Amino acid sequence: MKLSDFNYYLPENLIAQSPYDKRDECRLLILDKVTGKTEDKYFYEIVDELNAGDVLVLNDSRVIPARLFAKRKDTGADVEVFLIRPMSAGRWECMVRPGKKARTGRELYIGDISLKVEDEMENGNREISFDCEGDLDEKLKSVGEMPLPPYIHEKLDDPEKYQTVYAKYDGSVAAPTAGLHFTEELLSKIKDKGVEICFVTLHVGIGTFRPVKTENILEHKMHEEYYIFPKDTAKKIELAKKEGRRVVSVGTTACRVLETVGKKFQDLNFAYDCGLTDIFIYPGYDFRVVDALITNFHLPQSTLIMLVSALAGRENIMRAYNEAVEKKYRFFSFGDAMFIR
Repeated sequence: MKLSDFNYYLPENLIAQSPYDKRDECRLLILDKVTGKTEDKYFYEIVDELNAGDVLVLNDSRVIPARLFAKRKDTGADVEVFLIRPMSAGRWECMVRPGKKARTGRELYIGDISLKVEDEMENGNREISFDCEGDLDEKLKSVGEMPLPPYIHEKLDDPEKYQTVYAKYDGSVAAPTAGLHFTEELLSKIKDKGVEICFVTLHVGIGTFRPVKTENILEHKMHEEYYIFPKDTAKKIELAKKEGRRVVSVGTTACRVLETVGKKFQDLNFAYDCGLTDIFIYPGYDFRVVDALITNFHLPQSTLIMLVSALAGRENIMRAYNEAVEKKYRFFSFGDAMFIR
């Protein structure tokens, strides 16, 4: 299967630069994965699309202010440091720019926080140790900047708009954006309808922004991301699958967790699980857990459009995306939503 099979034309003016004033008032494109038929709604009408007994699975990871602006101790030259993942207490894997200013042993600082490049990693990133007086995590939050995707050029007036209302555990460098459309009130209405709501955690990594560079998509190497599949979620999913009830994933991140554990617990006797996943879902994949998906509109030729194509069929997805362009839906992180049922 070729990378070019997942391309589509998107006018730049349809890339949403800012979030909706009210989260659940974005548009919602319903896509029937069997017939390919579509329907236009608003996101607050998702309540009507969910059934009593459905299990709605959300990713409760919280975006960290991962973008830091440091200086070299010897010259005062600027160095941008992007937190990727914690390696141990006080140590992070980081992406740095420019890399030539952050060789092994180089010392940097951000205010009263001292940084030292401990190692240059094989992937080009750096292992950096951080030291300061007081709580390091709190200090990093105070000096860090919220990372926004490279296609968003406007500054965000309120960083909380790039967090889901149920975000709980720090660790992501990008938001699980399908969840941005939910409000507390909407979740309450969904729960009142008899839908079970449960959570997984997947800390979204920088790899989510990296393009696929191989024309043969099977040659693409997926990035790893850390996930947690809690015990109570495991039991709810297990019972739902055995009783034939729908599992509805909110976003591709929750979907990747569910399908990772689906491959691990093939007898559907789920249990607590955590670790790194590099699962790559593309057309031909046999879904074991996810029955329906709430998602945003994704970049052309990305692994995310391949994932939704695996669930709904490539032809259905490309047709729906072209329709969304014609109807001037908003695309990507702050854009509109799709429900694949």
